[in-house]
This record gives sequence, C-alpha cells and structure tokens, in this order.
Amino acid sequence: MSFRILVVDDEAAQRSVLSRFLESEGYTVDQAESAEQALRQLENESADLIISDMKMNGMSGLDFLKQLRERDPLIPFLMITAFSNVSDAVDVLKSGASDYLTKPVNLAELAIRLKKELDRKIIMEENRNLREEVLTHSTGETMITRSPKMNGILNTAARAARTNVPVLILGESGTGKELLARTIHSLSPRQRKPFVPVNCASLNAGVLESELFGHEKGAFTGAVSVRTGRFETASGGSLFLDEIGDIPMEVQVKLLRVLQEKEIERVGGNKRVPVDFRLICATNRNLEEAMEAGRFREDLFYRINVITLSLPPLRERKEDLPGLIEHFLESWARQYGISVQGFSSAAYRKLLQYNYPGNIRELNNIIQRAVVLARGDTIENIELEGAAADSAGDEDFSGTLPEAVRNLEKRMIMQALEESSGIQLHAARVLGISERNLRYKMEKYRIPGKGDRKP
Repeated sequence: MSFRILVVDDEAAQRSVLSRFLESEGYTVDQAESAEQALRQLENESADLIISDMKMNGMSGLDFLKQLRERDPLIPFLMITAFSNVSDAVDVLKSGASDYLTKPVNLAELAIRLKKELDRKIIMEENRNLREEVLTHSTGETMITRSPKMNGILNTAARAARTNVPVLILGESGTGKELLARTIHSLSPRQRKPFVPVNCASLNAGVLESELFGHEKGAFTGAVSVRTGRFETASGGSLFLDEIGDIPMEVQVKLLRVLQEKEIERVGGNKRVPVDFRLICATNRNLEEAMEAGRFREDLFYRINVITLSLPPLRERKEDLPGLIEHFLESWARQYGISVQGFSSAAYRKLLQYNYPGNIRELNNIIQRAVVLARGDTIENIELEGAAADSAGDEDFSGTLPEAVRNLEKRMIMQALEESSGIQLHAARVLGISERNLRYKMEKYRIPGKGDRKP
C-alpha cells in the first residue's frame, strides 16, 4: 500500500532531508513550509500521516495539531521537537499527537515510528469498515449498537464470516444470537445459499435426529416418504443450531461424526450422503459446566468452539437503548399504521431505567405493545404495561429527561475510557466525537483521566 505523508517545517533543509528519506522508504511525500499552508493543502489533498516541527514561524506545531484535530481526530501525527522535557512532551500527546521525536531526528527511529502508526491506521480503518459492513448489511433486520463491547464483537464476526470455521455464539435469551448468526452468513461467501436455523431446545431426541439427518421412507411409523434433513438442506450454506446446549448426548455423538466425516446417513438408511455446510451454534447455557457435569461432550465442544462470540445482555450495553427504542418505535408504528412520534419524559425515563431481563426481545415486545395501546402521538407511562412501567431501576436516571440523558452520556464516556485503557484519543474515536469534545465532557462530568487523582 502506498502512503502519502505530509511534512510540515519552516526550515527548507529539514524538509528536504526528511522528504528524501521518506521517498527512499517508498512513501509519497508532500511538503508545506508552514502550518497555515498545510491546512490549506489538506483541504484539497488528504494525507495518511503528518510529520510537523513544533516551533515554526506563524502558527506553532502545537496550534496546528489542535486545529487539525478539530477537522480530523484520527489522522496519525508525529511531532518533532527540540525539547526533552517530560511535561512538554505530555502536553503534545494530550493535544492529540500520536507520538513525538526529538531533534536531531534519528531516521532509523523515524522509520520504526512511521510503520507503527501506519499499521495502527490500517487496523483502525479495517475495524471501522468491518463494523460498518456488519451494521449496514441487509439481513432483514438491523444491528443497532454504539457499545464498545458490541463493536468489538461485530469486528470479530465480520472477520470470521470470511472463513468457513465454526462459530459459537453465547448469550442470554433475547440478546440477538440468531440475528448475529444471520449476519455472519450474509457476509460470508455462502451468502447466496440457504441459512437453515434449527431450535434444538424445542425438539426431543427422536424428532431432532430426523430433523437434522432426514429419514428414508418406512424408517418409522408415519415416515410415508423420504425426507431431506437440515444438513442436506443447508448444502452450500450455513446451518444454525440454536440452543445447542440442549442437544441430547446420543445426538451429540452423531453430530460430532458429521463434523468429522462431512457425511450423513438418513434415519432408516445406510447410504452415505456428503454434506457441505458452515456451522454456527448458539446457546444460553454454560457449556463448560455442562461438560463437567457430563451433559456435553468435550470433543464436540472443541469442534464447535473455534470462534466464540459472547453477546452482552442489554443491561450491560444501555448506551444502545436510545437507538433501539427509536428503531422499534418507528418499525411498529409503520407496520401498524399508527401515528406515534415518541414518549413522554416519564415513559422514556422508565425505558432507560429498566434492566430488561428478557433483553432486546423484551424491549421490542414492550414497545410493540405500547404502540398498539397509544392514545395519542406520545406514549405515556401508563401505556408501558409490564415490568418496565413498574420498575424503579437501579441506574441514576432520576429527575428530568435532560438529566437522564446526561447520566447516560456520562456512563458511555466512562465505559469508553475503560475499554480504551484510559487513552482519550481512542475513547473519542469509539464515541464518535473529537478528543477536545471528550475532554470538555470529562471536565463537565468530573470524570478523572488516566493518572489523574480523583477528587
């Protein structure tokens, strides 16, 4: 990949030395003799990375960096300084620089720093593209999330989708395991072939075996014709075994054999039939505990557990509530032809307070019912029947709607900082805001930064 680097320095000799070295390393190089000129150039020609001197005539490198971060919080920025004072270096990094080098510049060290920052840029852009691909890909439903945890899961899911490895999705009921499985299928090379779901918990051993393997005519009473099983139906596509933790032991043995040999025998038959499917499994059970208790085979567990995706319950990703609430409200209002614009402050606050033991499925059900019962354009608290209307909740959403929104924003910022190990630039990227805006909000909510003392 060819990268474009912008070198900003008011000393022509320094610009020339750096530019010649970078070009010898295979980079495309642009030059600017001032920060003002660099800002004008960036309006017409983007750069993959910027190298700037700290002290320049006119706008300083630090002021240049601050203005640049208002436009683009993500572009890698290396500052060249004449100082070695630790506090000054910290100021540079706090202003959004990726790294800094002291004069005279060690060109070998510069090459290492460049590779590190550009590799990081590639990974970040790939993660963003993967996340957008998952979130926008048409699967009949929509993946809605702003949660850092969920974004990491979606990135992994998108990578796994490109391969043929088995995927195990863990999570409580109602967290969206089947939707994620469908999304993996729709992003895979098998997307034009069938996606075949089987709910293993709803079928007893005999019925489940017939569903999966199919049966020959006369295999048992009522088998009046040959039936193709789900293994064969999923040929070329994906087989989704939901609640695989409920499969009886005798069926587990046969499933393991299919995964090893890629062949099946229909119930009542002796002919081997080749099968080709991508396996995606899901469960709300703890399979490791089931193995210890002798209810789940260890060899089968390691067959299906190549890539594991653990979906968090809705109570651990409450930052997603506003988007999910809006989505379900619009969806049900459109489906039923009911003119509902939103919720009263009290009703909305209750929705944010509730912990949803039934997860997204329960939230969807609550809003569906509220839309049907709505007496006007606004859904009132009384129309939120069930647990959400009665719950006092355990989050600090007391007071007015603006107060509830502020509390939710504070929680999202704290979670993003935790997920980013306190690195504010990374947290700002996760939240979709500038680092300057993040610092403002941290001061507003009195959220200590990494290394700060709590008041």
